[in-house]
Amino acid sequence: MDFMKSWTLTLSLFTFGALLVSSEAQHERGYCAFYGECGLNPTVENPLIISQVPCLNYSAARAVEDYEHYLDVKSVCPMLDKGYGQTKVCCNKNQLTALKLSLQMSKALLIRCPACADNFAHLHCINTCSPDQSQIVNVMRTMNLTVEVQDPGTNLTTNVTREAVVAYESYVAKNFADTSFQSCKNVRIPATGGFAIATMCGRYGAKLCTPQRWYDFQGDSSNGLAPLDVMVRITPDGQAVPPGMVAYAGRALNCNEKTPTGGKACSCQDCEESCPTIPAPPPPPAPFTIGQMDGVLVICLVVFCLLSVTFLGVIIFKYIRRPPKGMGKDSEKGRKKDKNGNEFEGHPIIDPRDVTCIDRNSLATQEFLGSFFRAWGTMMAKNPFKVLLACLVLVSVFAAGLHRIELTTDPVQLWSSPTSRARQEKDFHDKNFDPFFRTNQVILTAPGHPGHIYESLVFGTQNFSGILSKDLILELMELQKKIQDIEFFSEDLQRNVSLKDVCFAPLNPNNPTLTDCAVNSLPQYFQNSVDNLNAKANMTQLGETKEVDWRDHFVYCVNSPLSFKDITALGMSCMADYGGPVFPFLAVGGYEGVEYTQAEALIMTFSLNNYAREEPKFKVVLEWEQHFLDIVQAYQKDPNTKFTFAYMAERSLEDEINRTTAEDIPIFMISYAVIFIYIALALGDYSSFERILVDSKLLVGLGGILVVGCSVLASMGFYAWIGIPSSLVILQVVPFLVLAVGADNIFIFVLELQRDRRRVGESTEDQIGRVLGNVAPSMLLCSLSESVCFFLGALSTMPAVRSFALYAALAVFMDFVLQMTAFVALLALDARRQEANRCEVVCCVKVSKPRSNEPKQGFLLPLMRQYYAPVLLHPVTRIVVMVVFLFMFCFSIYLMFHVKVGLDQELSMPSDSYMLDYFKYLYQYLEVGVPTYFVTTRGFNFTSRNGTNAVCSSVGCDPFSLTQKIQYATKYQNQSYLAIPASSWVDDFIDWLNPGAKCCRLYTSGPNIGKFCPASETQDICKAKCLFPPLDGVLRPTVKQFNRFLPDFLHNRPDLQCPKGGLGAYDKAVVRDDTGEIIATRFMAYHAPLKNSQEFTAALLRARELAHNITMSMRKIDDTLSDFQVFPYTVTYVFYEQYLTIVSEGLFNISLCLLPTFVVCCILLGMDLRSGALNLLTIVMITVDTVGVMTLWGIDYNAVSLINLVTAVGISVEFVSHLTRSFALSILPTRVERAKEATATMGSAVFAGVAMTNLPGIVVLAFAKAQLIQIFFFRLNLVITLLGLVHGLIFLPVLLSFFGPGVNKAVLLELQNKKAMELEAYTNNSKAYENMSYRDDQDKSNHTETTQQQDTSPEPEQVPDTRETSGTNTKL
Repeated sequence: MDFMKSWTLTLSLFTFGALLVSSEAQHERGYCAFYGECGLNPTVENPLIISQVPCLNYSAARAVEDYEHYLDVKSVCPMLDKGYGQTKVCCNKNQLTALKLSLQMSKALLIRCPACADNFAHLHCINTCSPDQSQIVNVMRTMNLTVEVQDPGTNLTTNVTREAVVAYESYVAKNFADTSFQSCKNVRIPATGGFAIATMCGRYGAKLCTPQRWYDFQGDSSNGLAPLDVMVRITPDGQAVPPGMVAYAGRALNCNEKTPTGGKACSCQDCEESCPTIPAPPPPPAPFTIGQMDGVLVICLVVFCLLSVTFLGVIIFKYIRRPPKGMGKDSEKGRKKDKNGNEFEGHPIIDPRDVTCIDRNSLATQEFLGSFFRAWGTMMAKNPFKVLLACLVLVSVFAAGLHRIELTTDPVQLWSSPTSRARQEKDFHDKNFDPFFRTNQVILTAPGHPGHIYESLVFGTQNFSGILSKDLILELMELQKKIQDIEFFSEDLQRNVSLKDVCFAPLNPNNPTLTDCAVNSLPQYFQNSVDNLNAKANMTQLGETKEVDWRDHFVYCVNSPLSFKDITALGMSCMADYGGPVFPFLAVGGYEGVEYTQAEALIMTFSLNNYAREEPKFKVVLEWEQHFLDIVQAYQKDPNTKFTFAYMAERSLEDEINRTTAEDIPIFMISYAVIFIYIALALGDYSSFERILVDSKLLVGLGGILVVGCSVLASMGFYAWIGIPSSLVILQVVPFLVLAVGADNIFIFVLELQRDRRRVGESTEDQIGRVLGNVAPSMLLCSLSESVCFFLGALSTMPAVRSFALYAALAVFMDFVLQMTAFVALLALDARRQEANRCEVVCCVKVSKPRSNEPKQGFLLPLMRQYYAPVLLHPVTRIVVMVVFLFMFCFSIYLMFHVKVGLDQELSMPSDSYMLDYFKYLYQYLEVGVPTYFVTTRGFNFTSRNGTNAVCSSVGCDPFSLTQKIQYATKYQNQSYLAIPASSWVDDFIDWLNPGAKCCRLYTSGPNIGKFCPASETQDICKAKCLFPPLDGVLRPTVKQFNRFLPDFLHNRPDLQCPKGGLGAYDKAVVRDDTGEIIATRFMAYHAPLKNSQEFTAALLRARELAHNITMSMRKIDDTLSDFQVFPYTVTYVFYEQYLTIVSEGLFNISLCLLPTFVVCCILLGMDLRSGALNLLTIVMITVDTVGVMTLWGIDYNAVSLINLVTAVGISVEFVSHLTRSFALSILPTRVERAKEATATMGSAVFAGVAMTNLPGIVVLAFAKAQLIQIFFFRLNLVITLLGLVHGLIFLPVLLSFFGPGVNKAVLLELQNKKAMELEAYTNNSKAYENMSYRDDQDKSNHTETTQQQDTSPEPEQVPDTRETSGTNTKL
C-alpha cells in the first residue's frame, strides 16, 4: 500500500449488504480485522470530517519499522508503545494521521483534563491500531469500493476494488467504560459554563448522558463526526461475548490521576475527585426566637407590659397619696395669697425667687417673637401692593431659572449616587467594556393550543406541548422577519438605518450584516429558514425506516446546542445563523428539568448595542426599539394572532414610568383642586345667606394656593440656577408637602383672626399685625423645624432623596416667607373688601347687610370645647388612651423588624402597563437569571505562571482560583444565587495554545511565515505549533508568548476545527493598554432566576462577598498591587445596592430630621426641654407606627418610602408642634385644663388645616394609574395623615395632661405684678372719687360699668395688657 501516492475514490456498488464477516473471520491475538484506508465512506452524507474507512484485512499485526511512524504511535497512542522495533499495530501511517486529526477536535474540548483526553483517545486507539484488534473488534458491515491506483513505476492508473469496513462493533469492559466516562463527564467548556460532554452525547445532553450513550454518539456516522458506524458493546464482568472475542479491559485513568505521559491530574472544576474538602456555607441565620415565639415580639410584649404596669402604678400611687380635700399645698392653707388674701387666676401668688432661668428665657423669647411679628404684620398689612410687587419680583427672579431645569428620568442617576460602589463599578465597566447590551424580548405562549405525541425514530416517544407546533413556529418566523426587516430614516445619522446598524454582532462586530446580528429564538435552530423547518428525510435505524423532520432536529439541538450537525438524516446544524449557539433557556421556557419538548413558552430576543446617552446612536437605537414596539403591539392587536404573549424593549421601563407620570398629572391637578375648594369654603366666616359672597374666602384660598405654588416654583428655579437637577418625584411630592404645611398655617392664621375681636380704636391692619404676633411664632416653629429637617436630609447619599430634601427645604422656607409677606398682604386686602361689604370676584357689587362685629368661632371650636376635649381628657379615657397608644407603639416596633425592604420593579409600572405582563411571563417562564460579570481591575499580572494559576480552573491551576471559587459557589445555588459558573478566557486561551489541539499554529510557507495560522487553513502550510508540549504536563505560556498570541486568540473565530477561538466570547472581555498590560478583564457567570427585589439584593450581597474573598486571595500573588480588586457587575446591581444600606440610611436621615424638631422647639419655647422632648416623642411614635402599618398594608420600605417617611416627620410637626406650644404657653391652673384649652383652640385649627386639607387630596390619588402612586402616595400618605391626626389630637393632649410642662412662672409673675398695679390704681381712684362732685360720681359710675363689662368678657383678647405680655391666645 505504501507505493500509492495518489488515488481517487469512485463508488462501484451503490448498495451494499450486511456481510456476516464474523462467521468467516477468526479472532486471534496478534491479528488485525482491518488495515489501511480504502477511501471515503459513501454512506455518510455531508460529513464534517474526512470520512476515510479502513479496508477489511484479516492479517497479522505489523511491526512499526519506520521511526517517524513509531513517533506518531508514541504520540497519538502511547498505550500501544512497546519501544522502537517492538511495537506492533494494525494501522498504517495514513490511518494514524487521520486518527490524530480526528482526536484533535475532541482534544480541543477535553485537553483541559488530561486523564479524560487520554481515556477518550485510548478506546479509539485500541479500535483502530491495537495489535489484538481482531479480538476486540467484530466487523459488522462491509462494502466494495473501487479506487484508482497509480503505479509509481509506470504512472499508469488502474481500478482496484477493495472491501471496505463501514460498520463494526467493539467490546469494552464495563469498568473501563465507566471510568472513562466518569473522567470526562464534568469537563467544562469555559466559554459557556456548560459541560463538554453535552456536545458528545447528542440528544441526551449532559444530564442524561451515560457511558453507552456517550459511545453511541461517538460511533454514529450520521452526526458527521464519525467516518463509519461503531457499536460499542459495554460488557459487565462475567457476561459472555462471541467466541474468540475479548472485552477490552485496559486501565482507564481516574480524572484525579496523572497520565503516563506526565499529564497532571484534572482540576476540581473538571473533576470532583480533585476537589479539596469545601465546607458547606453556613445556613442562613435562624429567626430570633424566645421559646417557640418570635423573639422581637416577646421583647415588645414585655416592654409594653412593663411600661403599662409602671404607668398604671404611678397613677394608682398618686391617687392613693392624694391628700384629702382641703389639705395639702393646694388647700386654702397651702396656697400663697397676696396681702389682701387674693389668689391670681387660680394660681398661688408667685414669689420672684421661684422663677427659674428657663421661665425667664421662655417669656423673653415669646415677647420678642410676638412684638417682632406684630410689627412685621402691621407693616405688611399697611403696604399690601408694595409687598405683593416685591414678592412677585423675588419669585420671578427665582422662577426664571426654570428655563435651565434638568429633569432626571434615568433611574440610575435618580436612585444611585455617583459615589456609590455600584455606580463606580458600573462606570468602570462601561468605560473599559461596552455597556451592557440592550435587550428586546418577546415571550409567547399558546394557551389551549393542542399538543401532540410524536413517535420519533431516533428519540422514541416525545410529548410535544401545544406551543411547539409547526404552524406556531412558522408564525414566529414571520414575526421575527418583520422585526429584522425594520428600516427607517435617521435624522441623526442622515441615512437609512436597519437592525445591522445597532445590533449586537459578537462574531462580526466591525462590519455586521443582518445575519450577524444576535437574535436568539427557536427558529435559529433552523437558521431562520422556512426550507429547513419544512425539511424531511427518510432514515433507517435498526432495520426500521421512518421519516424524520423538524421535531427530531429540535430535540437534538436543545440537548446539544453546540453541534454543527445533528444525528438525523436531515444533517442540519444547530448553530444560529450569526454563528453562535442558542442555548435552550434562550429559545424556550416553562419546562421542568430537561423536558424541553414540554415547554410552555417560546422566547425571542434581539440584542442591541448600548450607547452613551450623548452619542447620536443612542437616539437611533431608541428609535429602532420604538419600531420594534410598534410592530409587536400591532401584532398583538391582530385578531388572527395565535399567540398570547408579553414583550419589552430596553426603553420600556423608562417609557412606562414617564407615561404614567404624564397620565397621572390630571389626578394630581384634581387633588390640588379639591384641596383648593375645601380651603376656599372652609376659611369663610359665614354670618348669613345674603353675605355668602362677602364672607367667603375664595380669593384668600386661591392666594394661599398661589403662595404654595410660588414657593415651589421659587425653590425649583433657584436649584435650576445652581445646576441641581429635579425629578418627577419632586414634582409629585414637594407641592403636596408644602400644601399640607402651608394650609395649616393659613388656617391657624385666618381662624385666629376670625375668632379675634378688634379692640377699641384698632385699625384692621393693627389687628392683623397683633393676631400675626400671636400665631406667627407657632408657624415659625413648625416651618423652621421642617426646613432644617429637610436641609439635613440632604446629607443622604441617594440622589433622589437628596434632591427631594433640598427642594422641599427651600420650598417650605419660601412658603413661610411668602405667608409672612404676600399672604398677610392678601389677607389685609380681603379684610378691606369684607369691611366695605364688597363681594368676592365681583368687587364692584356691595351687599347692604352689615357685617356682624361678633367674632366667629365656627362649629369646630365649640364642638371640641364642649364635647370632644372633656370626653378625651376624662380620667378613665386618659388611662385607656395611654395604654392603647403604648400598645400601638410596641407592636409597631415589632412590625418594623418584619417590613419588606425593596421595590419590585413591576410596582413602578402603571396598572395597565404591558410591562406587568412581561414581568409575570419573565418570572414564570425564564429558566436562568441575569448574567453577572466578575470584573478585575488593573494591578494583577495575568502573564506570570502564578498569576495564570490564580485565575484558571484547568489542570495545574490553583484549586482556589478565581474561576474555581465561582464554581464552588454554584454548587450552593440557593445561597449564592449563582447558577452557571463563569466563562474563563484564561482557560480557553490555555486550551487554544495547547499543541494537542489544532487551534494555535504558525504558517510555515507562503507570505505569512511565522504568523498565526487559523484552524481553517490546511495542514500543509501550517505545520508548526505555537508552543511545544510541556515537560511537566502543565501548559503555561511565557510572558512573551502570552502577549504575542493573546490578540490572535481574542480575534480567532471559533469553528468546528477550533471551537476555542475567542472572537465573540472574549474579544471584548480583555482590555489592554498601549504597553500590552491587562488593565481590565471580566468573567461572565449567570445568576439563578431572581423574582423579587429581596432576591436581587441578596444575590448582590453574596456576589460581593465572593468577589471580596477572591480579591483577598489574588492580592497574595507576587507583583499584585494593593488596590487590585475583583468586583461583580450586572445591570441590576446599581438599582438594588441601595437596599443593602437603606435601613441604616433611613435611620440616619430620619434621625437628622427629628433632631431639629427637638432643638427648634426647645429654642423657640425658651429652652423648654420637656416640651421639646414630648414633641419629639410623639413624632417618633407617629413615624414608628407608620412603618408598622406599612408592614400590615404590604407597603415595602424603599427609597420612595423613605422620602415619604421624611415627609411624615415634616407633616407630623404640623400635627404636634402647634398644640405643644399652645399648651406650654397656657396659664390655666392644671395640666388637664391646659390640655383641654389647647385641644379645643389649636386642635380645631390643626384638624381643619392639616387633616381635612390633606385627606380629600389623598383620596383622589387612589384613582391614579401608577401603582407607585397608589401604594406610596395614596396608601402611605393616608397612613401618615391619619396617624398624625390621632396622635396629635388624641395621644398628645393626654400625654401633656400627664407629663406636660408646668405653667411658666415668669408669665404668671409679670401678670401678677400688672394686676397688682391695676388694683392699686383702682383703689387710689376709688378714694379720690369719694371727695368728688355729683358729676364725678356719675363719671365713676360709668367707669365702673365699663370695667365690669371688660371683666365679664368671654374673650380673653379684650385684656390688651395681658395679651401683649403673654404673647399667647390663651384665656387669662
